[in-house]
Amino acid sequence: MTTRLPWPLIRTVLLDMDGTLLDLRFDNQFWRELVPARYAQRHGLPLDQARAEVAARTRAVEGTLAWYCLDYWTRELALDIVTLKREIEHLIAVHPHVLEFLDALRAAGQRVILVTNAHRQSLTLKMEKTRLAGHFDVIICAHDLGLVKEQPEFWPRLREREPFDPATTLLVDDHLAILRAARTYGIAYLVSVLQPDSAHPPKPPGEFPAIHDFSELLPVG
Repeated sequence: MTTRLPWPLIRTVLLDMDGTLLDLRFDNQFWRELVPARYAQRHGLPLDQARAEVAARTRAVEGTLAWYCLDYWTRELALDIVTLKREIEHLIAVHPHVLEFLDALRAAGQRVILVTNAHRQSLTLKMEKTRLAGHFDVIICAHDLGLVKEQPEFWPRLREREPFDPATTLLVDDHLAILRAARTYGIAYLVSVLQPDSAHPPKPPGEFPAIHDFSELLPVG
């Protein structure tokens, strides 16, 4: 099944990283398994209690810059989060057909911008492992703007930093709250990702056009 987009009308393509271009399995494994295990060891807690405490702490700041900030979690959990990420860096993986899609965008002349909430150190690790950086005209990290994509104020700030016309812009993201914020701002073309984590079954289609993988957005032109 192909998701038809009016490619001649699209000038700018905004792409999320985790769960969209990259498999969310790495992040889910990190936060749900590795971090609680190391937190339990560090603080002398049963694993179940550590899981509950880490989950409660993350829920308390969900949707804010702190949720994505590795410096914040290093302080809060008393763990070296950046070093821990390298323990399972082998799980960092590009979703199917992403490279084909990025190459098609470049050939068609669209401006391609990676827009991620990920912390700079996480972004650096993932670009190092995937070698995707050269496929983007610009890489924008939410921490550089002081806001996350879920926040309505993020989008005009992004536009000040990297001018784009919402009427000729496509955003592909796996996060419903982000897609809704972008829609409110006026971004014309919005696509969600049904299977952010390859270890979990696809989500049911929702209120946005959705893809299982990037082959469904081809051909670009």
